[in-house]
Amino acid sequence: MAPSLSPLNRQSIAEAMTVLLGPGAVETGGEQLKAASVDRFRKYTAVHGIYDGPIPAAIVYPSSTADVAAILRFAEENLVNVVPRTGRTATEGGLETVVEDSLVVDGSRMNAITSIDPVDMMATTQCGVGLQELEDTLRAQGLTTGHSPQSKPLAQMGGLVATRSIGQFSTLYGGIEDLVVGLEAVFPGGTVTRIKNVPRRAAGPDIRHVIIGSEGALCFITEVTVKLFRHQPENNRYFGFLVDKFAGGVAALRELITAGYRPSVCRVYSPEDARQHFAAFYQGKNVVVLVAEGPEGIADATAEAIGELFAGRPHERVDGALIRQWFENLNWGQDKIDAEKTAMLENAHLGYTTEVSVSWSRVSELFDAVMSRIRGEFPRTGDLTMLGAHASHS
Repeated sequence: MAPSLSPLNRQSIAEAMTVLLGPGAVETGGEQLKAASVDRFRKYTAVHGIYDGPIPAAIVYPSSTADVAAILRFAEENLVNVVPRTGRTATEGGLETVVEDSLVVDGSRMNAITSIDPVDMMATTQCGVGLQELEDTLRAQGLTTGHSPQSKPLAQMGGLVATRSIGQFSTLYGGIEDLVVGLEAVFPGGTVTRIKNVPRRAAGPDIRHVIIGSEGALCFITEVTVKLFRHQPENNRYFGFLVDKFAGGVAALRELITAGYRPSVCRVYSPEDARQHFAAFYQGKNVVVLVAEGPEGIADATAEAIGELFAGRPHERVDGALIRQWFENLNWGQDKIDAEKTAMLENAHLGYTTEVSVSWSRVSELFDAVMSRIRGEFPRTGDLTMLGAHASHS
């Protein structure tokens, strides 16, 4: 916890925000402020009503870039700490209020899809547009962003860019950093910056990457423009394979990717991780999941390469319909979050995932080292109900 440097107390901050934005744009309810002090990194303590960090002075809801600029100008002039947020799906502590009497600036009311351009293949949205809403709108026009994180039903565009989000189809479409064409952001003091929508910069550093992944620490993202692709689900091909060794599954992915193929999904699940996803068929083995998509010719060529790759490797084939069914139920909406809260309260169970990045040659080494050290050195290893991993985002 850090003390506030502002000469204003929390009541004065909330009153100033009410004058600036109107009473309907300022939240000071006790339960709402407690919930706003953490993200899903502290989901277990939060579901038990434990909030041990500083509670924000207020949550404010700007409705325009001008509102955001006014808030940040006030914050700088009065030394008030700011925590930006949109979809509230963060899992790593980035939304925690660690400074007393902070302002949580929530962009979810800035929720307009500004434009969809099927010629230049770009969509521009305000920061609070939900990814699911954007995808539904695009798919009705035969288009897609290709971005599909597990938080898709709840995530919003500003947060996806601020957290350098990656999606389940990243091997084909890339992460959000590969999709962003341009954006608008407001820096401390209220300075509005726009990075124009052009396909490439030929001189100097790519200044988009000053903002992408900045976690709200540098600025508040107000508008985003992303690339679009043709949506052709009729060409999707789903594959699942059971293999004896995690290293063998990784080797298969490496061979496929380094040969130049780009399945949209490219994953290997260790047996324990597979158990929670594929209990009906995993048979205690590692599960390889692959999806070929895109134009028919490309999808067919990728599917053929996948078939040839596994024809020369020991495996058991999984019905592709089962893989498709799994993907269609993979994302987390509010219903799954509520179910997780119930499980935490009833059974004292919770789960966490952390991500690391490593080169092909070290994937198996890393997996073996983490599994063996936790099982051999962690004093409470007997309490773990699952310890597993999967390789993805090749």
